[in-house]
Amino acid sequence: MGAIPTQRETAPCACGAPAHGRSTVPGGAEPSARTGTTLPGSPLAPGSARALVRAAAAEWTEARLPGTDHLTDRLVDDAVLVVSELVTNAVVHAGTEVVLECRLEQDGRALVVEVADHHPSRAPRDSEAEGPYETPEYGRGLRLVATLAESWGVTFRKGTKTVWARLTAEACTAAGPEAYGGRLALERGLRAAEILAPDPQRAERDRDWLHRGALSFLAEASDLLAGQLDENLVAALTGQLIVPRLADWCAVWLEDEAMGRGWADGTIGAGPRLARVWHGSENRMEELRRALEKDPPHPADTLRSGPVPHPWPGEALGVRDEHGTALAYRLIAGGRPLGTLVIGRAGLLRFPDEVTGLIEDLSRRVALAIGAARQYARQATISQVLQRGLLPAAVAEIPGVRSALVYEPCDKGGPSGDFYDLFPAGDGRWCFAVGDVQGKGPEAAVVIGLARPWLRLLAREGYRVADVLDRLNRLLLDDATEAADAAARALVRPPAPGDGPQTRFLSLLYGELTPFDGGIRCDLASAGHPLPLLLGAQGDVRAAARPQTLLGVVEDETYTSETFELRQGDSLLCVTDGVTERRDGSRMFDDADGLADVLAGCAGLSAQLIAERIRRLVHEFGGKPPEDDLALLVLQAV
Repeated sequence: MGAIPTQRETAPCACGAPAHGRSTVPGGAEPSARTGTTLPGSPLAPGSARALVRAAAAEWTEARLPGTDHLTDRLVDDAVLVVSELVTNAVVHAGTEVVLECRLEQDGRALVVEVADHHPSRAPRDSEAEGPYETPEYGRGLRLVATLAESWGVTFRKGTKTVWARLTAEACTAAGPEAYGGRLALERGLRAAEILAPDPQRAERDRDWLHRGALSFLAEASDLLAGQLDENLVAALTGQLIVPRLADWCAVWLEDEAMGRGWADGTIGAGPRLARVWHGSENRMEELRRALEKDPPHPADTLRSGPVPHPWPGEALGVRDEHGTALAYRLIAGGRPLGTLVIGRAGLLRFPDEVTGLIEDLSRRVALAIGAARQYARQATISQVLQRGLLPAAVAEIPGVRSALVYEPCDKGGPSGDFYDLFPAGDGRWCFAVGDVQGKGPEAAVVIGLARPWLRLLAREGYRVADVLDRLNRLLLDDATEAADAAARALVRPPAPGDGPQTRFLSLLYGELTPFDGGIRCDLASAGHPLPLLLGAQGDVRAAARPQTLLGVVEDETYTSETFELRQGDSLLCVTDGVTERRDGSRMFDDADGLADVLAGCAGLSAQLIAERIRRLVHEFGGKPPEDDLALLVLQAV
């Protein structure tokens, strides 16, 4: 049983729980007993969750919704306790917002609860050894959930981990009061292991399923693993794919590539990391993990994908599963060892050949997914380092001027095409720049890596605003820049026949500020960039520069600048096209001077509040998140 899709029908109240109305069903069908809410990851969440479940059950019963004739007080009490445990677990061990869903099956046979958090790489924890989170009412851990629920489990999706439990009146009657002491938790774990253990018909069922569904299984597994960008999530999904259909338990060890190369010549480093342990019985996972950590795999041949025998961790699995078979598969991608997958099934002398072959095929797909996730992580790290190097560590503080900056790159995995700078140029002058390079990634990084240092160098050498743009324009058209650009593109992909020089267009807003008694003198030029807007203290708005040609287009272009004064209360707004061209269908944010209208409504606000209001309105303008980088700079005379 997986997570059950539900819908939240009401908005949360102040305490975090919704007003408990009936769930409406499209088409006029009979309403169902269903509720849900999103809770903050705080100590108040478990109490709100308990209140939600009790209030919802009372309202369902009063409304005589389908199934409520089987909704006993004991079942509600058990559901409240399970929800409390699961929400507490999510708050303590995941630390994100918690999504709670609760519904009563229409036949009244079961009450289903789901608790989801946004930390899928962190497994739910059995907190029996930990202190209670609030009061002794909860903090007993997942063993209590296993005791009270007829069935329960964990479902991983991209960005979300959901723990679900299905409670029935029969299960809570059988459990009795002593269940709260934890004795029956062990018995239930033994019963679950008995169900998962091989029986005389299991081999036949497995063989029939393998013949009919193996190819579909591998195709679906490939789709599920493809595109995962976290190697720990890949390991978690692997366990969910294998258990219980192909094995009673499995474990995934991960190792860095340098350590993996050391296995063959005996130069073993720190050892592999046990990334994920999965067992058909949730109660066995922690014990199994501790046993497996003591005996990590030591493959002799790093380039053989397996399978090879692995020691059976009998003591960790209990008396009923004292004997069984375990196999280890090396996870290899591109000739590089990345880790080891181990599977085990109780009561077998050997795995069927059909199973070992299918797991070997799956292990190759797992290795490819881990390799891709690691490649992405490496590139993301390089990009973050590169991005930090392309932007100033801090913006300068200018006497008589308050500044506010918003910078939001759209692609978190690579260098942005937008950049900014605010720096002292000497002789009582300060310079600022807001720019946008055509494209993103390494090619954009080359242009930004040239433009920012050149702007600072030319400004400090005493060149005026127009002269700086003239020289930067020639630099972008220079052959040396073209060579650097080609080298950057080669990092992304090998050059193909016919690849020629790439355009290096740069839109730039560049200005110079000089404080004087009574205000700030500003010399400013815009090269193919959204025009800066000047907000007067009385709310009047006008463009502060005239449009000119992009940099890097026309070799002999001559640029000019505009000079004006910023008096107390005046604000200068500089943005990139991520603001002006923010889309909502066919409309753009700056249609009909929309940005100027917004800025006019900011009269009297501080620079920081102006920047924050525009950022918020840009985000709210479209139904989807922004699809372009966003940068804006506000300079305000004080």
